[in-house]
Amino acid sequence: MEITPQKIQESITEAINGNQNAFRFLLDYFWKDVYNYQLKRTKNESDAEDISIRAFSKAFDKIETYNNKYVFKTWLITISKNIHIDELRKQKIVIATEQEAKALFIADENPTPEDKIITEQNLAKLLKDIKQLKPSYRDMIYLRYFQELSYKEIATKIEEPINNVKVKLLRAKKLLAEIIKKN
Repeated sequence: MEITPQKIQESITEAINGNQNAFRFLLDYFWKDVYNYQLKRTKNESDAEDISIRAFSKAFDKIETYNNKYVFKTWLITISKNIHIDELRKQKIVIATEQEAKALFIADENPTPEDKIITEQNLAKLLKDIKQLKPSYRDMIYLRYFQELSYKEIATKIEEPINNVKVKLLRAKKLLAEIIKKN
């Protein structure tokens, strides 16, 4: 049996009146068109099927609003397209919300004004304690921790073997720790 535009229109009218067979006919007849349209858009069979089902459900819930001036297939495809667009918008919102949530947990590593003051006070106190060391130990601390020289660079600079530098630096740290404990 050939399906004519008249047969489709009759099925739409019967569906509006609640005839379940008419709904089944419309679903069977237009399923491929809506599904293939969504498959091209989503490139995913599961998503295409889900959107197609939702499109038919929405169309059948609102079938009384269908205007027969338009092609029924176009009306169905438009509904499915709008559902797909809504899904894409929701995904963007979810992604944006997840990114915003992650951004809240990013620690601000910039020091606060209070942190800066505390650091400056601690540094001033540390410099005062370092000044109490003998000049040779004081120089070792400055070279290693303030100028950030390697053991080899310090050895070259003060013209001593690396082992002597390591021992002097260890001794300087130990003496500095004792001074800090006292104060």
